[in-house]
Amino acid sequence: MITIGIDPHKASLTAVALDPTGRHLATRRVAVNAGAYQTLMNWTVRWPQRRFAVEGATGLGRGIAQLLAAHGEDVVDVPATLSARARLLDTGGTRKTDPADAASVAHAAMRHKRLRPVVAEDHTTQLRLLAERRDDLAVQRVRVLNRLHVLLRDLIPGGAPGDLTAAKATVLMRGLRPLTATDACRRDLARDLLNDVRRLDRQLSANEAQTRQALAATRSTLTDIHGVGHIIAGKILGHIGDISRFPTPDHLASYTGTSPLEASSGDRQRHRLNTTGNRRLNAAVHTIAVCQARDPGPGRVYYLRKIAEGKTPAEARRALKRRLTNILYRHILKDQQHRPARTT
Repeated sequence: MITIGIDPHKASLTAVALDPTGRHLATRRVAVNAGAYQTLMNWTVRWPQRRFAVEGATGLGRGIAQLLAAHGEDVVDVPATLSARARLLDTGGTRKTDPADAASVAHAAMRHKRLRPVVAEDHTTQLRLLAERRDDLAVQRVRVLNRLHVLLRDLIPGGAPGDLTAAKATVLMRGLRPLTATDACRRDLARDLLNDVRRLDRQLSANEAQTRQALAATRSTLTDIHGVGHIIAGKILGHIGDISRFPTPDHLASYTGTSPLEASSGDRQRHRLNTTGNRRLNAAVHTIAVCQARDPGPGRVYYLRKIAEGKTPAEARRALKRRLTNILYRHILKDQQHRPARTT
C-alpha cells in the first residue's frame, strides 16, 4: 500500500508518495484550480494500491479531500498537530518545507491507526452549515432587539417589555409622537431596527424550513427523544457527522464535554465540570437535559434520583447530560446502520 501525504495551501498542494517502509518515491506540486484533482490522479495512477492522507481535511484540505472521497478513494484526515509531531520525530527539528510537511503527513498516517476517514459530504454537512447560520442569525437578532429596546426606553414612558418582539414593537411604535428632533431621530432609527428584526425573523423561519427538509433526508429518530426538536436534532447531527468515528459513547461524551473530568487528590475522590469539547453540542445536550429534568418522564426520574443521592441540581443535571449522551449515541448509531448505503 502506497501512502500519499498531501500538504494543502490556498494556491497549491504538495503530494509525497511513500512506500510501506517509509521510503520516498516521488513528489508533486499541484496548483489549486479546476484541474487539480485530475492532475493529482494522473500522477498517482501508477500506484493502484494507494491511500491518501490529507492534513486538515476539514480546513484548507477540505476541497481535495472531498473530491478524493467522492470518487471512492481511501482518504484519512491528519491533524496538523499530529503531522508536526511526526516531522519532529523524523527530522529532529522543526524546519518546514512543503515536501517535508507532506512526507510528515504520510508518516503520521502510516503510524496512527485511529485517524478519521474522510467521507463525502452529505445531509449532515448541510445540517451543520444551517445550524451555524442559525446561531449567527440568532446572535444578530438579539443584538438588534437590544438596540431597539434602548431606543424605545427613551421614546416610551416605562420603556418596552423585556420579551420584545417585532409584533410588540410595532404596536408600541404606532402611537409615537416625537416632541423633539432628537426623538424623531430615535423613532426613525427604531423603525430601521424593527425592519431588521422582521428580516431576521424571516431568515430564521427559512432556516428552520431548510433544517426540517435536510433532517427528513437523514431519516433520523432523534426527534423521538423528549426535548429534541428539529433544530436541536439538526445541530447534533451536523456537528457529530459520522458517528462511527466515535468507537464508544465515552468517546462521544468526551467530544461533547459531557464527561466529568477526574480531579482526585490523595484519598479524596472527586470529579469536576468539563469545560472542553464542542461547546455548541454541549449546549444542545444541556437544553435537552433542562427539558427532561423539568417534565415528567424517565429523565426527571433519573434527575430526582440524583438529587436524592445528595447531588446539587447542577450536578444532577450534569449526570443527566452524560446519560443523554449515551442515548443520543445509540439513536444515531442505529439510524446510521439502517440508512441506505450511498452510491457514488
